[in-house]
Amino acid sequence: QVQLVESGGGLVQAGGSLRLACAASERTFSNLVMGWFRQAPGKEREFAVATTWSGAGTYYADSVEGRFTISRDKAKNTVYLQMNSLKPEDTAVYYCAGGRAGSLGSRNPADFGAWGQGTQVTVSS
Repeated sequence: QVQLVESGGGLVQAGGSLRLACAASERTFSNLVMGWFRQAPGKEREFAVATTWSGAGTYYADSVEGRFTISRDKAKNTVYLQMNSLKPEDTAVYYCAGGRAGSLGSRNPADFGAWGQGTQVTVSS
């Protein structure tokens, strides 16, 4: 299985910004649809954003579109999540996920077979 490692979580004030990173294994990363999900305490894991490594498609949840941006660095085998205008309701554990090319367009965690360990993002009000 592909190895995914998230980093960059922390505590930030409402209205602030944070940048998460997800490093993946070189060989499998190029074959994956990469996405970010989040899970708040007591809630189900929800989709935030996903993209193809080739950049053929990118799609966002309504709750984050316009504030979050996903990007890729092929040389570093890394996907980033730039989070701006953060709100207290963005507080959650954020997970990097990878799926097969056929997962493009999916917002279902079950369609993503590779997961990182998660990184905590806390937004204070």
